[in-house]
Amino acid sequence: MNPLDIINKYYPGESELKHILLTHSRSVADKALEIAGRHPELGLDRDFLYEGAMLHDIGVFLTDADSIFCFGDKPYICHGYLGADLMRAEGYPRHALVCERHTGAGLSLEQILAQDLPVPHRDMVPVSMEEQVMCFSDKFFSKTHLDREKTVEKARKSLEKYGLAGVQRFDKWCELFL
Repeated sequence: MNPLDIINKYYPGESELKHILLTHSRSVADKALEIAGRHPELGLDRDFLYEGAMLHDIGVFLTDADSIFCFGDKPYICHGYLGADLMRAEGYPRHALVCERHTGAGLSLEQILAQDLPVPHRDMVPVSMEEQVMCFSDKFFSKTHLDREKTVEKARKSLEKYGLAGVQRFDKWCELFL
């Protein structure tokens, strides 16, 4: 599977949004592969890490986030499950789970209900080790500051809006992956 073929299908031609998506996704993929290289004991699927990291944000174009040139009609937090729907339609259910489960540090059904989030009512927490590595790697890169990697402290702080569970999950990943 070539993730660029799928990206080009949904982001044809050249655009600022496509540039943002590709730059961000490559940064996430590089970090995920770096973690895999440092931790051979985890037995991570490197091909899947690359593909999943490149495709984790495929659904952003369907959301309303003017600052990154997204002019869809859904709230930004929906990009994960929307991307998952696209990936399932493409025949990639494993990649769909990465899309669905990477938002925040994953969203539990309890969090979704408590915060009345506009997403399907189901657990969306990373399960496989690869899903966890990709979700963790994503926390270090924003789509508005493409040229820099966040510190652990800034990445952790960005999760506070999702609640304590996500911060605790991130702290566990720091112990596992750094």
